Amino acid sequence: MKKIILISLFSTIGVMSHAQIHQSVNRDTLMTQRTYNLNPIVVTGSGHHQRLKSTTTPVHVLSSQEIKEQGLTTLDAALTRMMPQVSMAPNSMGTFLRLNGLGNKYILILVNGQKLTGDISNNVDLNRINMARVKRIEVLDGAASSLYGSDAIGGVINIITDQPADQLVSVTNNTRVSGEGQLTEAVNVDVYTKGFGSYTSFSHDRADSYQTTHWEYKKGSDTEIQETIAPLFTGYRSNIFAQKFTYTPNRKLAMNAGIEYFRKITDRPNTNADITGGTDYEMRYRGLRWNVGGIYKLTNRHSLQADFVIDRFRYGKEYDVVTKDYQIGDYVQSKKQRSVEAELKAILGFFKHATTIIGANWRQDRLTATSGNIHQAAYTLAAYAQHEHRFLKDMTATIGLRYTHHQTFGDRLTPKFTVMYAPGNFRFRASYSAGFRAPGLDEIYYHYFSVNRGKAQIIFGNPNLKPEKSHYFSVNAEYRHERLAVSVTGFINRINDMVVRQDIEVDANTLVMLRQEFPEMTDDQASKLQRYSLYQNSDKGDVKGVLVNISANLFKGFNLSANYAYTCARTKSGDEWITLERSIRHAATIAANYHHTWRHYGLHVNLNGKLQSKTYYTSYEDAPGFGVWNLNTVHTFRPSKWLLLEPSIGLENIFNRVDRRIDSSNRKYALYSPGRMLVIGLKVKFN
Repeated sequence: MKKIILISLFSTIGVMSHAQIHQSVNRDTLMTQRTYNLNPIVVTGSGHHQRLKSTTTPVHVLSSQEIKEQGLTTLDAALTRMMPQVSMAPNSMGTFLRLNGLGNKYILILVNGQKLTGDISNNVDLNRINMARVKRIEVLDGAASSLYGSDAIGGVINIITDQPADQLVSVTNNTRVSGEGQLTEAVNVDVYTKGFGSYTSFSHDRADSYQTTHWEYKKGSDTEIQETIAPLFTGYRSNIFAQKFTYTPNRKLAMNAGIEYFRKITDRPNTNADITGGTDYEMRYRGLRWNVGGIYKLTNRHSLQADFVIDRFRYGKEYDVVTKDYQIGDYVQSKKQRSVEAELKAILGFFKHATTIIGANWRQDRLTATSGNIHQAAYTLAAYAQHEHRFLKDMTATIGLRYTHHQTFGDRLTPKFTVMYAPGNFRFRASYSAGFRAPGLDEIYYHYFSVNRGKAQIIFGNPNLKPEKSHYFSVNAEYRHERLAVSVTGFINRINDMVVRQDIEVDANTLVMLRQEFPEMTDDQASKLQRYSLYQNSDKGDVKGVLVNISANLFKGFNLSANYAYTCARTKSGDEWITLERSIRHAATIAANYHHTWRHYGLHVNLNGKLQSKTYYTSYEDAPGFGVWNLNTVHTFRPSKWLLLEPSIGLENIFNRVDRRIDSSNRKYALYSPGRMLVIGLKVKFN
């Protein structure tokens, strides 16, 4: 680890930064762009657009420029490489996401402020995000239920998409190729004229399955090993088609409507009688999402906003091996979800230095799970209000309150209070926010039975569950200048009534009950059944941490950023506190950029690294820490005023860091890289 840190230090010192290149670039424009990146416009923290330095709630922002500099084409890569408090573990059931120690079900994923539906075992399918359309990614740490309702206990990730309105016609094709069969192809066609905009996009993403070791321990043994074809990373093929229309007939009214179709299928090794690790089927996913909305400006200070969204998501098994019950190509649906959401919001400026938000929200979630024997729906009604006011000279306070009525769990109030003192370039913030999470329909109604390798698996939901509740406290100190931004945040997030799946030992009486509930269980399966699972409110959570963010424009063409996260995440079941599963104590990201322009040619060089301490596992060996460094270069050519060419070439995992430990089939890893890879890309834009 010392060697990694030394290499990281020298690499950071030895590399320079970049600034975004446009059609006619000059040094002043580059500095202006960098200054903007240190103080961008954000919306997630307060619910309305304002400069980052003006928001009373700290928000982390990843711009499209930063994403381009590092050559990133997936959301999980952008978050993990650039934000140390985020970690992910990919698998066939979706990407397991953690933010400040808390897992998927506590993190709310939004697209333009609207919730993204569709999860596999509580893992939101991040492949549904088309990165070619991303303008910026805003990450809000901690509870945000006063604005966003349930599921926002751990934080909010809001993906803001781009609909340019400065060109009549624009066609962009972006291709990226790297090792292990990884390919991303994205095409955007944009038309904007006389207030009407049409934005069409298609993206194809694919990757092969891969291993870092061909061996695993035999089941029940810590010494005997056997060969396996089980992948560490599960390959896939995915396609996204999206169409969005906007219409702005005048300065007061703006309307939009869009539809998006998503399809993905895994690509795993097939079952092999001579070696373990293969599967009889692939997982197939489909999503269809459409929305309509609009904003009407009553005056420059008052506006009304309305949105309506329907989001459908389903997945199941598509067989590619002949089995006793299925033929090749047969599809068996596992889960189908649908959400319908309507929101009306007023953003009002009654006073010169104040903004008031009043809103109402209705949402219905429906779940059909064949394997879990569920066909249920639940709705929520909510009303919320937030008032932000600057008083005295440098003091700003925000007070918010949300009332939520859940069909199953009744009424809930979630308040929020923040205060900011802003003398000159300094900002000092303190905040408190309450959060809650209503248990999912699967956690309430599951009646699940399946057979895996001859063993029965049984999971029961629990209609007597209580909502999970949290209290989030944070303090923040920040200095922000056109050339330098430094931010330090300390936080505590305490959660009560955490819903967990507990294993219960099977005795003679419970076995009789289980056989009555699941008559399809055979005598042989019943004889091997040792435990079943039941969702219960049993645990408490306690997450404490410190976040440090530094970004500097040291001189023209040179930028350096460094981010550090310390997280102590624990959970308590009974009287014992234990470290939260998959949590990470120390993590850091570093990026250095260099840019220079010679007439019609621009050069971007980016070196970035992720350093991470060990990952904690409760029942298995902890995964070791690592340090991974990546180099990416972008070369921008403007041969004519209507054509832009941007070839790129880079090297991922420069020092070839790979976790080659022999593990059980549970695959408890932290580093999922296959090793050093060459990355080549090409962006072509006609406008």
